[in-house]
Amino acid sequence: MESETTIVAPATPPGHSAVALIRLSGPEAVEICSKVFAPAAKGKKLLHQKPNTVHFGRVCDGEDIIDEVLVTIFRSPHSYTGEDVAEVSCHGSPYVRQRVLQLFIDRGAVMARPGEFTKRAFLNGKMDLMQAEAVADLIQSSSGAFHDVAINHMRGGFSAGIKELRSKLLEFSSLIELELDFSEEDVEFADRRKLMSLLTEISERLESLTGSFSFGNALRNGLPVVIAGKPNTGKSTLLNALLEEEKALVSEIPGTTRDSIEDIIHLEGIAFRFIDTAGIRETTEKIEVMGIKRTMEKIRTASVILLMVEATDTHEHIDHLVRGLREKPEFRNRRMILLINKSDLGTADYASAGKKNFPSLGEKDQLAVISAKKGSGLDRLKELLVEMVQKDRPGEGDVVVTNARHYEALKKAHESVIRAGEGLENGLPADLVAMDIRDVLHHLGEISGDITTEEILGNIFKNFCIGK
Repeated sequence: MESETTIVAPATPPGHSAVALIRLSGPEAVEICSKVFAPAAKGKKLLHQKPNTVHFGRVCDGEDIIDEVLVTIFRSPHSYTGEDVAEVSCHGSPYVRQRVLQLFIDRGAVMARPGEFTKRAFLNGKMDLMQAEAVADLIQSSSGAFHDVAINHMRGGFSAGIKELRSKLLEFSSLIELELDFSEEDVEFADRRKLMSLLTEISERLESLTGSFSFGNALRNGLPVVIAGKPNTGKSTLLNALLEEEKALVSEIPGTTRDSIEDIIHLEGIAFRFIDTAGIRETTEKIEVMGIKRTMEKIRTASVILLMVEATDTHEHIDHLVRGLREKPEFRNRRMILLINKSDLGTADYASAGKKNFPSLGEKDQLAVISAKKGSGLDRLKELLVEMVQKDRPGEGDVVVTNARHYEALKKAHESVIRAGEGLENGLPADLVAMDIRDVLHHLGEISGDITTEEILGNIFKNFCIGK
């Protein structure tokens, strides 16, 4: 049905703009467009024009001129979707855009579903499924680092590696399957040592890919950084200073922040999602208790905790506080930056003392002395945050997994690889090893789109914007 219909949709967002783009794709894309398009150059009908050309003219509804436009035509298979495509650039009036769109629908085009243009590109072999998903990532990229990853995936950087692994394993799989046909003759076509070596290689590669997901997920959604501590330590003041706006209400009254407040800033191409939370203390005030509970929930999902204390406190008091919080489940095994705030009021030289005076800080924890109110020390804090992220960044040129669907499939493939390797080591029958290898091939095929279902495609492309 999809190959027989011609779809249409605006490819630019709604609202007023200088230019709007309306895209048609399908067997009648150029013909439908030609029914309402009158070229400025007389005698040059759109249907007879060469592909990959642009034409100036008018879109008309009978004698009624709707707009002066540019029409670009592409012919199958040399187009984004692999089908005939016509793109109309009209003026960005909502009225004009809707009139032009309605003219195409009246003449046989069907409104495109979300992601349907890219879905057709995938079905027509113009890109694999990973590249198609990277198109959506590129559109949604809000930081330089995420943009770079999306571009790499869209150009096939991820696909090539997965397909190479699958191709190598497929060769051994076919040999093992062949052995099953000659099971009564007890012959081996697949070299077990080479197969074991390949499974080890694939296992290491899959482990590397799944390990990159924590960094990739942070790129996609922004690295969650929770600002935590007791009331009135300056958490909201810090958030306002980082954002350079009065985002959070600041008051000398303890417990002012009852709910979490968050916003994103970009540091060296990486999005950091800063979350200001309710102060942690013992209280019976119902709303504040709810706020503290939500603080703990946010801490559980944080990549980094900014634990804020005051410079007016002693070394011993601060270390006691850190030790007490580290004993809470929410704070265990979390990367932490101890922020000693109000340095303009304190007398102790925390900067020169460093971490050595705080035994409760972990090896990976950091220390920063700041004055959120005066703005001092914030540059150093930003440097520490970037350094923490860079430690998670895969090596130069390595693929970064940003998609949860890919991560789940890679995890399952890795589990199957391990089972296949254990089966070989333990001398299991070839048919059992073959089952595990088939599972690996299946999960890798789900990522690239070599194996897919309409349900999977529906879930992927429903999240695209209409017109792409």
